[in-house]
Amino acid sequence: MPVVVLLADGARLDAFQGDLSDLPALRRLREEGGLHAITSVFPSVTGPAYTPFLMGRFPGPIGVPGIRWYDRTRNACGWPDHSRSYVGFQFSRFNDDLDARAPTIFELVPNSIGALSVVTRGLAPSRRHGTLTPRSALRVALTHFRGRAEGWLDVDLEVAETIVRRQREDRPDYLFAAFVGADKSSHARGHGSAMVRSALRIVDDAAGRLRADAEAGGWWPDTQMWIVSDHGHSEVRAHEDLAGVVAATGARTVAHPWSAGFSPDAAVMVSGNAMAHIYVELRERTRPWWPALETRWSALADLLLARPAVDLLLLPHSTDRCEVRSAARGRALVSRERDVYRYERTTGDPLGAGADLRGDADEVYDALRDSDYPDGIVQIGNLAGSARAGDLILSAAPGWDFRARYEPIPHLSAHGALHRDHMLVPLLTNRPPAREPRRTTDVFASSLAALGIPAPAELDGESFL
Repeated sequence: MPVVVLLADGARLDAFQGDLSDLPALRRLREEGGLHAITSVFPSVTGPAYTPFLMGRFPGPIGVPGIRWYDRTRNACGWPDHSRSYVGFQFSRFNDDLDARAPTIFELVPNSIGALSVVTRGLAPSRRHGTLTPRSALRVALTHFRGRAEGWLDVDLEVAETIVRRQREDRPDYLFAAFVGADKSSHARGHGSAMVRSALRIVDDAAGRLRADAEAGGWWPDTQMWIVSDHGHSEVRAHEDLAGVVAATGARTVAHPWSAGFSPDAAVMVSGNAMAHIYVELRERTRPWWPALETRWSALADLLLARPAVDLLLLPHSTDRCEVRSAARGRALVSRERDVYRYERTTGDPLGAGADLRGDADEVYDALRDSDYPDGIVQIGNLAGSARAGDLILSAAPGWDFRARYEPIPHLSAHGALHRDHMLVPLLTNRPPAREPRRTTDVFASSLAALGIPAPAELDGESFL
C-alpha cells in the first residue's frame, strides 16, 4: 500500500477549512477522508518538527532541541562557538545530530523518495531531491538573505514537478515531499496573505496530479495520501531583542549570527522565532539543573518573566521534572515517571488546565486538547529534560517573537511556541482513519502500519489506521 505524505510547511489549520474552492484536490480529500486537528511538537519549528513524520519521535530527546542550540559538552559542536544553527551551512549537520538509535522512515523503507526533507538518513542520494549541494546551497542562501519570498514558490514548483515524475517512473512505497512556500510567505507577508494561498495551490496541484496518475495506473485504491503541516503561525506585532535583554544584565552573551565570544556567560538560541533556549554557566561541561542555578540566575528568570514578550518560562529541575512559570497565571510542576505524566499546580495554573492532572500521554493530551497549550504537558516533559535543551526555556506571548535583529526581513508571522496557534496543525487524509489522530508523530506510526512494517520499540505516536 503506497504512502504519500505532502508537508505544507507552516500551513495553519484554518488554511484547510472553509469551502476550499481554490484548492479542489485538497477539498476532495477532505470530503472523502476528513480534516483532522493534530498537534505538532515543541519547539514547533521547521527541522525539529519534521522528526515526528520521519522518525516518529519528539525532537528534543533524539538530539535536536531547536534550530539553534548550544553544546556545553563540546562533543558535537566545535570551536569557536560550540553551538549549532541549522539556518545556514550547518544545516548539513542535522542528520549527524540525530540519535543513531532512532531509525528513520527511509532506513525502514528503502524504496522511498524524499524531496526537501530535512531528515535524509537512509535515503540513497539518487532518491533525494533538494539536498544541498554547493550550487543549490548558494541558491537557497541568496533566496533567504535577499528576503525574496517569491523565490521559495519557484522551489516548490520544482519539487512538485520532480515528485510527480518520480512517482510515475519509480513507484516508491513511500513518498515524502516538503513544500516550504507557505512558511516563507507567512514570515514575509503574513499568514493570511495572498502569497500563502499561492503556495498552497502548488501543494493542491501536486496532490491532484499524483492522484490522477495513481487512478490511471490503478494503484489509487491502495494508496494512503496525507497532507500535513509541521507547525502553525501567528501574527507578530512586536519583536523582543532577547539576546540584548540578557546582555544588558551584564552577562557576556552570545547569540547567532555572532555566536562566538570570549569566555561567555550565557548563550541565547532562538527558534522560529517564538521560542528560545538560554544556556548559562557555559564553562560547565555537564548540564546543571535549576536548583543549582537559582541563586545566581533567579534575577534573570524574574526579569525575563516580567517582559511582555514572554508567555511561559520553563526551568528544568531534572531529566523528569520541570517548573513552569507564567507572570499572570502563577507556577506549576510538570513531571514524568516512565509513562505517567503529572501536572501539579503550586502557586497557580500556567497551562490553564483547571486541575492537577495525572495520566499517560493520551490522557493528559485529551485534558488539554481545547486549552491554549494543547499537548503542553507531554511536550514540556520531553523537551525540558533532554540533554541539549537550555537551562531556561522561553515560549513567546502571542503577538511577539524573540529576534529583533539580523533577520533578512522583519517577520510578520512567527512560530515555535507552545501556544495553540503554533501547535495545532492540519492533517488531511484520503480515507477516514480508524481512530482520531492526535499528534504529528502518529503519521510515522501510520505509515509503517500501512506498509506492513513493524514499528520500532520506542515511538512517540500510534497508528490511526
